[in-house]
Amino acid sequence: MVVEAIPDQREWRLSWIDEEMSVVTSGRGSRFLEGGVGVSGGLEMDATDAYKPLPLALESTISSVMAMTNPANTSGGSSSKNDTSAKDKAASGSSRPPRPLCAFVRRCINTAHLATSSTAHAVELESQALQPLDSEEVEEPESFPMIRSGGWTDIGTRQNMEDAHVRIDNLSTKFSPRFVGESPGAFYGVFDGHGGQDAANFVRENLLRFILDDVDFPSSITEAVRHAYLQTDHAFAEACLLDQELSSGTTALTVLITGRQLLVANAGDCRAVLCKRGKAIEMSRDHKAACILERKRIEALGGFVDDGYLNGQLAVARALGDWHLTGLKDYGADSLLTAEPEMRQMVLTEEDEFLIIGCDGLWDVFTSENAVDFARRKLQQHNDPEICSKELVAEALRRDTHDNLTVVTICFHPDPPPRLGAIPTPVKRSISVEGLRCLQDILDGCL
Repeated sequence: MVVEAIPDQREWRLSWIDEEMSVVTSGRGSRFLEGGVGVSGGLEMDATDAYKPLPLALESTISSVMAMTNPANTSGGSSSKNDTSAKDKAASGSSRPPRPLCAFVRRCINTAHLATSSTAHAVELESQALQPLDSEEVEEPESFPMIRSGGWTDIGTRQNMEDAHVRIDNLSTKFSPRFVGESPGAFYGVFDGHGGQDAANFVRENLLRFILDDVDFPSSITEAVRHAYLQTDHAFAEACLLDQELSSGTTALTVLITGRQLLVANAGDCRAVLCKRGKAIEMSRDHKAACILERKRIEALGGFVDDGYLNGQLAVARALGDWHLTGLKDYGADSLLTAEPEMRQMVLTEEDEFLIIGCDGLWDVFTSENAVDFARRKLQQHNDPEICSKELVAEALRRDTHDNLTVVTICFHPDPPPRLGAIPTPVKRSISVEGLRCLQDILDGCL
């Protein structure tokens, strides 16, 4: 047996092998191993377990065995005389301490060997320390996100209101859980109609139903949303065959939240902008016919863009409806004016504060960064997404927008956005954020 201890900053080592130690361990061969890890009776313990104090019964037993191995006790002299001599040597520091076991002893011992000893309570405590934490005792993180929303609309300077929107903060309250899945969900959309409001209203009433009824929902949400956009477009075409007065079109931008998953789908020039710790993150791309990517797609299909208009008829390159326009729509995938949405998906984090979705009447006078900064200041003041949406609409009117206005603000926290300190930059800016945005639009061919 090897025992190592460090009393009073001095190392000493005592090694012996004695057949009589089998009495202590009942023939099971428990061992004290010098160094970190040992195995005794099939129980593995690491170096941190080796510093646990020994049970008192075992400690006293080993002490008595060590006393028998002391030369003073085996010389045949009187025990009292030997004890006095050992104490004198211990006091003078010229020999090892009389108590070789202390709190710093490294050990590896099988607690099963001590089950019948008088230290059953100590063994029970030691074995409990090795058990994993009960799952019920682990504190669960607070649920996130906690969704709140508010919306506002205004006819603006137009004679007719052609916008529509939808807000559902909790899908399970409107639909059965078997349709929306186990995770909490929410759905939002803004629809900017043109040539009338019929297409915008039709999409608002039917798009979500097509999403939930799709065979790919909820296993593949992106495919379900893509199919739903196309099915809604075809369903409106059939409705127009029955009633030609319904002929109109609409752009569409929708937001579907399931748990922490955020999916934004867009067909047209509406826009979604996420505020991530004060920074504006665009979640959609404007589908203007003059943009380079859309122009290339249109020209590859045999169409053209004249003065920013698709085939000289429509300013957007993607929309639902407009089946009355000659040469723009067909039931195939290669349509000049397509209803297929572009989608962007992400996982919400604690840094994501709110999302703004709005029709192009807002973005004609607001940049994405400007809208986020404006909304963030307002939310810090009153923390009300509906009032924030109303204030965005009022500010757009003050900036002289010439279109219908629809804005929806979606917050992901119950508290207002935190105030952020100024972030020092090593280089002074010579151009504003809005200037950079305008420059990017010029490079993209959108202006």
